[in-house]
Amino acid sequence: MKIALYPGTFDPITNGHLDILERAIRIFDEIVIALAKNPAKEPLFSLEERLEMVREAVDGMSGIKVVVLDGLAVEGARKHGAASLIRGLRAVSDFEFEFQMALMNRHLAPELSTVYLMPKDEYTYLSSSIIKGVARHGGDIDHFVPPGVKRRLLEKFAGEETA
Repeated sequence: MKIALYPGTFDPITNGHLDILERAIRIFDEIVIALAKNPAKEPLFSLEERLEMVREAVDGMSGIKVVVLDGLAVEGARKHGAASLIRGLRAVSDFEFEFQMALMNRHLAPELSTVYLMPKDEYTYLSSSIIKGVARHGGDIDHFVPPGVKRRLLEKFAGEETA
């Protein structure tokens, strides 16, 4: 069985993430979505909220498992029997960081491969940060996130001053 780990903060999960998942599941038998506890980032949503949103977004998709990532992605991959890490590349600007991470991961776990997938053109400019900014200011995010994520974003920002 070919298993891949798709690590990320998913704060929140976007249609771009889901597009990468749909592409990955055509290559792998199982994708383990690993929600990272990244101390360098201060997420808008709690780990529990992110888990709930991801599980809701992938409900009905076969071959997908959602877990919490404690520590390094390479350790999560080993724990779940994954031979590959999935990473989405939106633009050339992502490549330098992703390349450095792949080299470090190769050093830490030479048996793992990093597989880069590009989303549909309509999602190449999306990021969770941009979507949060648009939602915070009342912009239309219907095309960018699943309905449950939109609802939670609107709830988070309800009553906030946008001046």
